[in-house]
Amino acid sequence: MHILVIEDDVEAASYVVKGLTESGHLVRHAADGKTGLGEALTGDYDLMVIDRMLPERDGLSIIAALRAATIETPVLILSALGEVDDRVEGLRAGGDDYLTKPYAFSELLARIDALSRRKYPEQITHKLKLVDLEIDLLKHKVTRAGKIIPLQPREFRLLEYLMRHTGQVLSRTMLLEQVWDYNFDPQTNVIDVHISRLRTKIDKGYDQALLHTIRGAGYSLRETA
Repeated sequence: MHILVIEDDVEAASYVVKGLTESGHLVRHAADGKTGLGEALTGDYDLMVIDRMLPERDGLSIIAALRAATIETPVLILSALGEVDDRVEGLRAGGDDYLTKPYAFSELLARIDALSRRKYPEQITHKLKLVDLEIDLLKHKVTRAGKIIPLQPREFRLLEYLMRHTGQVLSRTMLLEQVWDYNFDPQTNVIDVHISRLRTKIDKGYDQALLHTIRGAGYSLRETA
């Protein structure tokens, strides 16, 4: 899933982003309420994790603004405020779930999975498929023609992003922003290296190539070149 995390605490944000990324999700982080709202309004996210107490703009007002804009993306509220009235206020403001700090990451992940299943019941299997290539996002497993293909975490996220945009031409910049982060040098060859490794794993030994290089434009996962 593509997840937005709005959290001002550097350590807490790093913990959540690292854990979600290692679990196979695509994660974008915003460090204050104003930036977070702008990202939430313009980005295409499957789920948002929003801290309640934020600089610039608090979490509940962000949620209220999203709902006013008819954005119904599921929101998990994180907060040190854990009294019953606090939780009720958060849910009534438009939050879909409320998790009190401190929390175990395993519970955070379980709640995210539950929200995803509740909001997108048609995607309950969490599977993406192209021809005989299939990703099971819940089991974090990739197969082609029934054969398991072991991928490193970054390769898995790269393939997931490509499969979510099957048929589209994705530039190196788009891949850097969505699968890595803004800190990478646009001239780095990290994309080429990972694409090469991924192509070897999913295409080598099969009659039909699925991962294609579009000269001068980027890469595309599709049935034909």
